[in-house]
Amino acid sequence: MSPPNSSPLDSQPLGKPILCYVTDRSSFRAAPQKDSLDPLLEKIELAAAAGMDWIQLRERDLAGKQSASLTREALLRVSKQAGHAKVPTRILVNGRLDVALAEQAGGVHLGENALPVREAKRLLEASPAAKSVPRGFLAGVSCHSLEAAQSAATAGADYIFFGPVFATPSKAAYGAPQGLDRLAELCTSVAIPVLAIGGVTLENAPACFRAGASGIAAIRLFQDSADPAAIVRAIRPQSF
Repeated sequence: MSPPNSSPLDSQPLGKPILCYVTDRSSFRAAPQKDSLDPLLEKIELAAAAGMDWIQLRERDLAGKQSASLTREALLRVSKQAGHAKVPTRILVNGRLDVALAEQAGGVHLGENALPVREAKRLLEASPAAKSVPRGFLAGVSCHSLEAAQSAATAGADYIFFGPVFATPSKAAYGAPQGLDRLAELCTSVAIPVLAIGGVTLENAPACFRAGASGIAAIRLFQDSADPAAIVRAIRPQSF
């Protein structure tokens, strides 16, 4: 947990956009062997080596024990690259605060209709396991409206994923794209970092930053690339 009057994101270099790879092994172009996490872990290690700031483990079909195993192994893979980065890659566990705490991950990411962030914060304060988590443990929330984002910020969220900003198959269930104007409106309405998600590409990422986004989160942009480092290098000179 962070000390009083500090932000868990204080270690992020000023002006440097946050890049988050959101995992989804079901969307690999070459389907991995059933129940094998090796291809995903290899991609996680590549992303960490590329200088990815955050990796969100979003494998919703995994049971608690499997999720814990994936988190543990992902943290090991990331630790191999820690000496090469000014700020080590942070592992966020999607939807499983219990797993994030037990495995000492860097944070938990909550869906808009999942565990309320206020309750997650309460559990963090009350749980003995929280005493051993890394400094600056994050609790973030996915939001699809201005009202939801403001509510999450008021409840104590450390950051927000907002989208879908652009059209994308993985976010089709959340309705039409929000667009850059709505992203800009939301970024000025909350005092915590907002990451744009949904259809983000090399071409439109700079527009997200110009709209006020503190970073971007994406599945395909990072996961489909054979060279994540090239993607990271391509984005950062345009915005940092």
